[in-house]
Amino acid sequence: MYLIVIIVFLLLSYSVGLISDYLNIKNLKENLPQEFVGYYDEDKYKKSQNYLKDKTKFSFISSTVMLIISIIFILVGGFNLVDLFARSFGYGEILTGLIFVSLLFLLLEIIQIPFSAYNIFVIEEKYGFNKTTIKTFISDIIKNLILTFVIGLPIFALVTLFFIKYETVAWVYASVTVILFELLITFMAPVFIMPLFNKYVPLEDCELKTELEKYAKEQNFQMKGLYKMDGSKRSTKTNAFFTGFGKFRRIVLFDTLIAKHTTQELVSVLAHEMGHFKKGHIHKFMIMSFLNTIIIFFLLSLFIGNQGLFEAFKMQNVSIYAALIFFGFLYTPISMFLFVLQNIISRKYEFEADRYSVTTYKNPQAMIEALKKLSADNLSNLTPHKMKVFMEYSHPPVLERIKAIEKTDI
Repeated sequence: MYLIVIIVFLLLSYSVGLISDYLNIKNLKENLPQEFVGYYDEDKYKKSQNYLKDKTKFSFISSTVMLIISIIFILVGGFNLVDLFARSFGYGEILTGLIFVSLLFLLLEIIQIPFSAYNIFVIEEKYGFNKTTIKTFISDIIKNLILTFVIGLPIFALVTLFFIKYETVAWVYASVTVILFELLITFMAPVFIMPLFNKYVPLEDCELKTELEKYAKEQNFQMKGLYKMDGSKRSTKTNAFFTGFGKFRRIVLFDTLIAKHTTQELVSVLAHEMGHFKKGHIHKFMIMSFLNTIIIFFLLSLFIGNQGLFEAFKMQNVSIYAALIFFGFLYTPISMFLFVLQNIISRKYEFEADRYSVTTYKNPQAMIEALKKLSADNLSNLTPHKMKVFMEYSHPPVLERIKAIEKTDI
């Protein structure tokens, strides 16, 4: 029964994504929306649609291959073979569990490398986005592996230990530990982790820095500083983001973004990001994340040691560490539901942040121009299907955002 349920969940997740992508492609419009005349010419608009088609086709192939590999791996007892190998070293449950999960992660990483390489060096290269070198690509993989093992394995070991020692209340200890860890990473990431992948330098004295600092002061927004990131190291795509909390908050601008936008447009974009903080969106999402963590560990506690679950994966031995992995398959529909719910809330917050930018900076046209340029520079899909938006979009479609801004009273 568990095997049937798990395979049904995998097929359900795959099918929903497939239908969503199909409808999204069918929803492409031949005529350029009036709002983007002057930002896309006929060739560029066609290029953006071809980009979407290529990305969708690639997503279909990669997700199909991963689905087939997952089902075959389960049916032939692949998890059991990995477990038997991990047990052959003769260590206790925690060390054996670390070997087990490390081997699975390495196996998954090896399978995904060709897909990542094709996406970057073929598709992104074809459309003029890629700036990643082979050296950077390999370096990123190695750094991600090291970070995963250095950060992830100790947490996995602690969670395993809690469920060995405390049984019925282990989910409480595990939840608190992971939540505290998430908070710690939030503060550590800007200082220790993110600089491993990109160079962050303080924004030089210029009109942009003056305007951003002036606006931040007017909004009583404390921050550590303004930084420029070498996003062009990997891609020509543009972006900006905030990181950190309290007085440790940093504004980070991609160098590609600075090169393509006016000062007024950039201040509008950053005003939008400040709006997320001022409206409490960041803290609300953190609380939702914490609640999700608690739900996961509580439900997990109900399946620890479940013989039927282990039989579904052809396991000869029952263990805490394997249960942590197998529960993820059962959690799939809940995860899908929470992902969709989070996106619904996120789209609402994006409208609120746009409104904050427009009403505080009082330059709606600058925000609209920024959105149009961002969409054109990144070859964004201007007419996504409603199902695709509902299932996967964390931001509203750009045309909806523009219409909402135009209706905003200043």
